[in-house]
Amino acid sequence: MSQSPDAIIIGTGVIGTAVAFEMAKAGWKTLSLDRNRQIGHGSTAGSCAIIRMHYSTFDGTAFAWEGYHYWRDWPDYLGLGSDTDLAKFLEVGCLVMKTDANGHLFKHIENSAALDCPFEEWSAERIIEKLPIYSLESYAPAKRSDDPAFGLPNDTQLKGGVYWPKAGYVTDPALSSQNLADAAKLHGAEFRLGVEVSEILSEGGKVRGVRLTGGEEIHAPVVINVAGPGSSIINRMAGVLDDMTIETRPLRQEVVHVPAPEGFDFEADGTIVSDSDIACYCRPEHGNHILVGSEDPPCDTHQWVEDDSDYDRNFSDQWTTQAMRYAQRVPGLKIPNRTRGVVDLYDASTDWIPIYDKSSLDGFYMACGSSGNQYKNAPIAGKLMAALVDYCENGNDHDSVPLQFTLPYIQRGIDVGFYSRKRPINQESSYSVLG
Repeated sequence: MSQSPDAIIIGTGVIGTAVAFEMAKAGWKTLSLDRNRQIGHGSTAGSCAIIRMHYSTFDGTAFAWEGYHYWRDWPDYLGLGSDTDLAKFLEVGCLVMKTDANGHLFKHIENSAALDCPFEEWSAERIIEKLPIYSLESYAPAKRSDDPAFGLPNDTQLKGGVYWPKAGYVTDPALSSQNLADAAKLHGAEFRLGVEVSEILSEGGKVRGVRLTGGEEIHAPVVINVAGPGSSIINRMAGVLDDMTIETRPLRQEVVHVPAPEGFDFEADGTIVSDSDIACYCRPEHGNHILVGSEDPPCDTHQWVEDDSDYDRNFSDQWTTQAMRYAQRVPGLKIPNRTRGVVDLYDASTDWIPIYDKSSLDGFYMACGSSGNQYKNAPIAGKLMAALVDYCENGNDHDSVPLQFTLPYIQRGIDVGFYSRKRPINQESSYSVLG
């Protein structure tokens, strides 16, 4: 095990392993550290792993459309042997309901059209043809299940939606991280699990490595924070918070698993649906189940936690609220007495757009604030971070002259300053898991 890597990467979630893979391919001697004992078993394992293209910002749409291509070509991208157990990408499409809350998807349509990202506008009749278990009565604004007006329609109907046929989901997000780590190892990347960083070492305004609990020091000229919900703690250790207008915090989330209504095979015939009228999104789940997540409406209290290793992992009344919201759309849904699903944390930024950036400490970089809507972008985020580290370590001032990065598949240039820690809060953001 090398004790003098070129770069230390903190975190082995899907973005951390993608960074390791891309940096190792570029010739960096990387060492990835994680307090978990299995790769991908932090917040990545709890991800809904949805691969979608619809974003309200052009840069977000471009990044996501680029990201899709790596999942589509997953075996070729990784370069692992044909007998390797790989995570699978199921291309089931994604329907987004047109609502007042999302501006009837005007910006999303405009962005996708400008990027030649395929989409279809669906009428209400087409939606019912595809999803005959659905009702299109409107219930907006979303309410909690204990609200006296919960479940009362507002006497209007949803008029249609937009369908992105290339969207889908990855069946095993933790395995996708392991795949990336295995691919990185082929290029010399190393990993240490079950170790925890207790201090970021620096000298003269320059990072020089990390100290682990127990006192061991590992020195390196580059340290990259990809610690997911623990990212804010790592940034605090590094002393880099003062110049950040965008911060990250761990946010507790619950995801519901419910059986599909009898007579409809949602696993085979369903699709991903984003529905801001009831503030839920869903996707097919194995065993003909439906996974239901929240789109974080204003009526729901955000459950921020201070310590990403110490939070309530039990379901709350939020589970019931999400299940019942979805039952408004699917009247035949049977809500089981036994709660099933996932309780985990998002690493949420101030405007729900990630930070892919350098920091005020030379050699210390951040790929954080990514939970909830960046799983899909992990491969291209890895490429971007490798390019950013190379750009800055070769003497360029990314703060004053941001890196201009070309997305390889779609051949579009993006200004990486869009993801700056010092950016103004993005007013085009949904300020939710939708990004």
